[in-house]
Amino acid sequence: MRRLINQRPGRAGGFYLAALPFMIAVIAYAVASGIRLADNPNDKLLPAFASLGDAIVRMAIEPDRRTGDILLWADTAASLGRLAIGFCIATFGGLVFGIAMGLLPYASAGLASFIAVLSMIPPMALLPILFIVFGLGEVSKVVLIVLGITPFMMRDLALRVGELPREQLIKAETLGASTWQIITRVALPQILPRLIDAVRLSLGPAWLFLIAAEAIAATEGLGYRIFLVRRYLAMDVILPYVAWITLLAYVFDFCLRKLRARAFPWASGERASQ
Repeated sequence: MRRLINQRPGRAGGFYLAALPFMIAVIAYAVASGIRLADNPNDKLLPAFASLGDAIVRMAIEPDRRTGDILLWADTAASLGRLAIGFCIATFGGLVFGIAMGLLPYASAGLASFIAVLSMIPPMALLPILFIVFGLGEVSKVVLIVLGITPFMMRDLALRVGELPREQLIKAETLGASTWQIITRVALPQILPRLIDAVRLSLGPAWLFLIAAEAIAATEGLGYRIFLVRRYLAMDVILPYVAWITLLAYVFDFCLRKLRARAFPWASGERASQ
């Protein structure tokens, strides 16, 4: 008897199974939209696909009459710039302090408790403080992203460093390796795949913090645009923007997954986060 846990779909079957939930969602939306529009042709909650298409053309192709910019691309550039700066700072801080806490007892004793407490603070609760301290400009938005994801990266990488086989460290010390050499030649190469996984897992929270900050204080950005048009109940704009953010996040995750597999093939035996 073939058990269900041992049955795997083929390439074609896997593709169709992956596409099935999306098809069901699209069909469900079309049916619900048709029902609502049949009752009220002016309904804005679930606009027809034609209305969504018109909004995409207006936001992604036609220049804005007031500014001359193509709004979708201007908003995307602004949001991705903030996200990139925040991720660069968070990744560097997570890597440095994560390795330090995982390898150096003094660093662990001095920082582990503080980072654990810091990671428990809801980042959104800090947003008013950040606006007061750093103003309403770019700095407060970037700092929110950094504070939101860096503690998680630090703790995650510290745990991974602590799981390195003790025998490797002892062998390196026996061969005369210094602390710096152990960090760069033993710990760092084995932690880099996990760093990519940590970045992937942080994509969702980072987007959440970015959208929230842009919604409150910004003049451009994906989150700013969504909360700007919500007052007009412009779901024909909001839904494409949400879909665009989701697509961007998925593309980043896909690229990071491929980078991990290509750069660290020896780590492919470890199941990366899906």
